[in-house]
Amino acid sequence: MSEGAGAGEELSDRQKREIAVWFLSNAPAGEINYVAKDVRALLGDDAVYEAAAAEAFPEYNKAHLVSLELPDRSGDIIITPYGELDKNNYLDPRTAQVATVDHIKQHCTKLRPAADEELPSAYIEEYRNALDIELSKYVGEAYPKGICAVYCSSGKDIEGPGADFGLVVIISAARRSPQNFCNGSWRSIWTLEFNDGSQFVEIKGKIQVGAHYFEEGNVQLDTNIDCKDSTILQSPEDSAVSIINIIRHHESEYLSSLEESYLNLSDATFKDLRRKLPVTRTLFPWHNTLALSLTRDLAKELAIGK
Repeated sequence: MSEGAGAGEELSDRQKREIAVWFLSNAPAGEINYVAKDVRALLGDDAVYEAAAAEAFPEYNKAHLVSLELPDRSGDIIITPYGELDKNNYLDPRTAQVATVDHIKQHCTKLRPAADEELPSAYIEEYRNALDIELSKYVGEAYPKGICAVYCSSGKDIEGPGADFGLVVIISAARRSPQNFCNGSWRSIWTLEFNDGSQFVEIKGKIQVGAHYFEEGNVQLDTNIDCKDSTILQSPEDSAVSIINIIRHHESEYLSSLEESYLNLSDATFKDLRRKLPVTRTLFPWHNTLALSLTRDLAKELAIGK
């Protein structure tokens, strides 16, 4: 109950909206529509629900790096603050297009070519495109159904060497398997600061992993880690190879740490949770689902689904 509402006191529409926003915003990965259905039914007030949804869905979509298919089927766009032009329009840097998004329905309604001022200069695009090519190779190997993108975060109008600029790498992979009562997601954001003076690229990463198992219970994994590294500023192609190798190293290292953590858990920890899955009739594979299947094996366990 919101602050200021006593026991048995009727909540105001504002308080109801705030509570609804909290539940929607905190829905596990891929489950906001299930939560929304229940929230709408509990509220019994379409106007309050629609106000809450209008506030919660955009933030949820950005926080979870939700990917949506482009209307022309040329690919997918990631909903992220780095591509946000305004609350409903998002840049797809790979195709140089802008998609208009319906956040609540989670689909793109229309597409237009990006204007020149919305795109980086030719010099910056060399670095962005080279990195995008190497990133796509890596994600194709590690997350066969993962989505990735590279955005310019600063200095997009720089025409040549002599100034600093920034790029951001986004990786989003998810598995939706509600029939097996489990969902999961992998999200990583890598900010790259290209320093012309020192001729170095400073690399900062944040990896977030979430998994939710909810057969007759509610078990969640929600973990993240921050990473730092650097590499020499080289040509666009050489910088891209070096940066992606660093990203691959840190993500693989984090995977290994997750594997070790969950394989070393006592069997007794989950002894009451190891029920048989309703479809496969096999024990829930904790060691796979919470580690391997959230990274390189997303193709089999999380990203592709069964």
